[in-house]
Amino acid sequence: MDKIEQNKEIMKKFEVMINTNDLVLAQELISDKASFYTPASPVPLYGGKGYLSVVDWMRTGFSDVQWKLEEMVASEDKVAVRWTLTGTHDGEFLGVLPTGNKISVCVMNFYYFDGSGKIVNDVAAEGMIGILRGIGAIK
Repeated sequence: MDKIEQNKEIMKKFEVMINTNDLVLAQELISDKASFYTPASPVPLYGGKGYLSVVDWMRTGFSDVQWKLEEMVASEDKVAVRWTLTGTHDGEFLGVLPTGNKISVCVMNFYYFDGSGKIVNDVAAEGMIGILRGIGAIK
């Protein structure tokens, strides 16, 4: 299997990982050196456990949050993914009390891979505006 197909397969596993909160899979797919950021943490979070803590942070406001991989474009060292993020605003999120609103937001991410095929970086297009609109925090 060439690198491009390998990266696509990794992203399919990644979708399972984020939707099931699978730490073993996260450690398989994400480099320990990879750093991730969330508004809930003033410092970067590292590796698979760090990435899943970002997912856990989302679950505080949307206990049923799910990501569906809609489309991807891959090269030998990166993959662009268009996700549909869905969930119900049933917990406080960024200071906004639960509204019960259901959200469905288009999110774009770019994932970068090291030579061993592990994710080393995730750059997200700003999907937060769609989330905030979905929960009624902004118009």
